[in-house]
Amino acid sequence: MGGQYKITGDRYPRMRPARRRGRLAVVAVACVTVLGVLGWGTLQLIDVFTGGDKATAVGAAADCPTARASAAPAAVKPPKPAQVTVNVFNATTRGGLAQKTADELKKRGFRVGEVSNAPKEYDKKIKGAGLLLGPAASAKGSLAVLGTQLPGAERRTEAAREGAEVDLLIGDGFKGLAKPADADAALTALAAPQPTPAAEKKGCGGTAYSAAPYMRSPASPRPGTM
Repeated sequence: MGGQYKITGDRYPRMRPARRRGRLAVVAVACVTVLGVLGWGTLQLIDVFTGGDKATAVGAAADCPTARASAAPAAVKPPKPAQVTVNVFNATTRGGLAQKTADELKKRGFRVGEVSNAPKEYDKKIKGAGLLLGPAASAKGSLAVLGTQLPGAERRTEAAREGAEVDLLIGDGFKGLAKPADADAALTALAAPQPTPAAEKKGCGGTAYSAAPYMRSPASPRPGTM
């Protein structure tokens, strides 16, 4: 111990440098990050060219609240002929029309009230087939039901009139009541519920859009090609 060592020769011993593991780790992390960014960009490009529109449509549907269809109001059921009382008046110069028409209405199930000549305010002043009169509440009820028996008659309501009876005033153009088959068909149609019109589709912003596909307008022909 404590002796001196003598170095001989022209080459000196060299120490092996330590591995720089920290630098290698940084390089590895950078490579992984670059590969991740490239992969994400590739997926975005694929999404744009394949499923981008579907994703947009799904997102728009999620943001747009679904409109609820409002319930249609209940249809008013018209009365049956047996629930309608008709007063028949003759406003023409032809005798016997009021009684004959009243008898026919009774056969068709109507209740007949007064049968007489028309009052002076209407006598010989109705040029059409007839005039149907009733209270305001009868416009879509008993007056409409009576109208199925004489389609060509004018309908008129009186706001100050009371009661539920309706009047049939026979005019100069009267040629008879509607055929029983036609009158029954009109009664059936009157009692059937009326279909509601289709609602217009609207987007989230309330703008209406059409379901028809978009069509490009043809390009204008170049000069000299027609």
